[in-house]
Amino acid sequence: MLRIKAQPLLQTHRSCWPLVLQRGHRQASIKHVCLLSERRRQGVLYPFSGLVEHLSSQDNQAEFNIFHPSLEELRQAETLFTPSSKHVIDYSTSAVRMDHVPILKQPEVCFMGRSNVGKSSLIRALFSLAPEVDVRVSKTPGHTKKLNFFTVGKAFTLVDMPGYGHMAPRDFVEMVEPYLQERQNLVRTFLLVDGGAGLQKADLVAVEMCEEFNLPFVLVVTKIDRTRQGALLGLLLQLRDFIKNQTSTCFPQPFLVSSVQFSGIYLLRCFIAHVTGNVQLTTKQL
Repeated sequence: MLRIKAQPLLQTHRSCWPLVLQRGHRQASIKHVCLLSERRRQGVLYPFSGLVEHLSSQDNQAEFNIFHPSLEELRQAETLFTPSSKHVIDYSTSAVRMDHVPILKQPEVCFMGRSNVGKSSLIRALFSLAPEVDVRVSKTPGHTKKLNFFTVGKAFTLVDMPGYGHMAPRDFVEMVEPYLQERQNLVRTFLLVDGGAGLQKADLVAVEMCEEFNLPFVLVVTKIDRTRQGALLGLLLQLRDFIKNQTSTCFPQPFLVSSVQFSGIYLLRCFIAHVTGNVQLTTKQL
């Protein structure tokens, strides 16, 4: 669950904004990224660009750039993740059963992954421009025990799902399956894969669940800052083949992210904005 270890200075939400902003990542906004050198900027905005030179001539790099918005479209998406008096971004509620789930009509996306995959850190990075959001990260794997709902104005809702695997809550299946099956406004499921560990058995079960329920989903590779480029490229090629040969509802392009370096955060924001119908791209996307 998105919760920071309790500290005296972080007891209240709004009174601690300056402190949160001070601790915010220096690259939380694109305007700061644009001050970087061209190579570093491309690596942060489009992480795959750093792997292109290592591709074999037999591999088609276009397969990893299916979703490739312009810098202006990335900026448009960023405004969606920037709060204002008329566009409030905040934690909404939590639920353990479908009869506790809030009734919302706006598009919804959910984030799933094994315990300790970096899910909470990723969501915190996505919401880094909204210091009023109570985004807390526990050092204890499997801390998220409920479905946690975050509303982004009237644009969409983001749902943080409990982690699966050996640290999953006992009622994980009873909690998650009904939500995935019955949530009518769920437009995309984001399935996180640890960049250092690759696809695990528990991930394959999650993939099977998405396929069985005919859910559009996308694979997101986390912790890419901890993974050597050769190993990361190997995993990316493996995921490409896995998606192509063993899935039917998965977006063909895996996404690469680092919550530490902010690589891929802007691209993922834009993809979320796009699939929820809030940003229309000039180039055709799947």
